[in-house]
Amino acid sequence: MKRSIASMVSEFKMHWKNYVLQSLFATCVIFVVMLYLGVYRSVIVASIGATAFLVFALPQKSLSQPINVIGGHIVGLISGCLSVLIMKYAPSDSEYILAMVYAFSVGFSIFVMVVVDVEHPPGSGTALGIAVGGFSWDVLLTVMISAVILSLIHHFARSSLRDLE
Repeated sequence: MKRSIASMVSEFKMHWKNYVLQSLFATCVIFVVMLYLGVYRSVIVASIGATAFLVFALPQKSLSQPINVIGGHIVGLISGCLSVLIMKYAPSDSEYILAMVYAFSVGFSIFVMVVVDVEHPPGSGTALGIAVGGFSWDVLLTVMISAVILSLIHHFARSSLRDLE
């Protein structure tokens, strides 16, 4: 454990409003995404949930910056779509082939994010979600709208958001 319980309690007492409000922001965003996508797209919802965690719990970190949030999810969408195309031409009756393509979606998204400097770990979750669940315009729009909304909230609320670590 990095900090003592006493220091965690002290930190919470000093900044309890941030802890509560930033957690509520994340809750509201995920609620809206789940209403739209439904629970059947749980991998994509989990990816957006992880983005909400980064944006609202660690807003000062580079992983939470709008360029990383939007760029990381774009990379994830492209990587996931590439995986769907690969599966279209690969024999998908093999569990090993499917596992390899799913793993490729994650590995390739990491590679591209690092190369173009838009590291955002939930973007790899988006890649996996597309690879597993398939592509749809609903998912693409939901991921991008969620990433943009989270980035806008981050941008306009950045002076009142603090890292909750």
